[in-house]
Amino acid sequence: MPEGDAIHSAAERLGAALVGRSIESIETPQRRHALDRWPERLEGRAVRSVDARGKHLFVRFDGDLTLHSHLRMGGSWRVYRRGERWRRSPHRAWLVIRTPEHDVVQFDGPVLELMTEGRSRFDQRIAGLGPDVLAADFDERATLRNLRADDQSRGIGEALLDQRNVAGIGNIWKSESCFAAGVDPWRRLAGATDDELLGVLRAARSLMQGSVARGGWIPREEHAVFERSGRPCPRCGTSVRSRGQGEDNRTTYWCPGCQR
Repeated sequence: MPEGDAIHSAAERLGAALVGRSIESIETPQRRHALDRWPERLEGRAVRSVDARGKHLFVRFDGDLTLHSHLRMGGSWRVYRRGERWRRSPHRAWLVIRTPEHDVVQFDGPVLELMTEGRSRFDQRIAGLGPDVLAADFDERATLRNLRADDQSRGIGEALLDQRNVAGIGNIWKSESCFAAGVDPWRRLAGATDDELLGVLRAARSLMQGSVARGGWIPREEHAVFERSGRPCPRCGTSVRSRGQGEDNRTTYWCPGCQR
């Protein structure tokens, strides 16, 4: 699943391609949107901003209408120069926004909806999110309060994936931030100090900011523990371990030697 760094990077790319640009056409090839009349409803409207919150992306048009996207496991946003060959089949496109310079394409959904500006602020799927770890005004203390209000028997790694606690962290940065902070992701929240939890949050923010600066992607070989099960820890040499964690059984990677 694309994590917050990938979505913030996508928002930057889409904003550069769409904001202040003439929109030539909007197409909705996916059959489920055939009757939604988005091209007609958005005709003549300029894109005024593109922004992200956690794993959610918003394309905001003049006149109080916003396209809301969540990519879940398989979706993606791509920006192509006009005439450039798409790297995915056109049959997988759900939305195409064309300007004189670019094709902006959302592939494979699965959450794509047109909503009013007010709904984009108050819809509970969005309003219920915790602080965005990549927001300029990220409130780490509010996030700490969320973690302390959570079930204290939960593992730290599981709690980090709960978007109601903190928005944007996914499986990669859960594992990498706990490693960077030297904290065992299996330790219960009750067994962690506030300083330790803040250390994990700060590590996640720093790592994800670095990813955004590189376009929302870090090469696998630069991961410290993620998908490195059985290989030596880069810090202490102990073999990295992995197993499923939480109700969703998302795989957690950690070093039992130096994460306490």
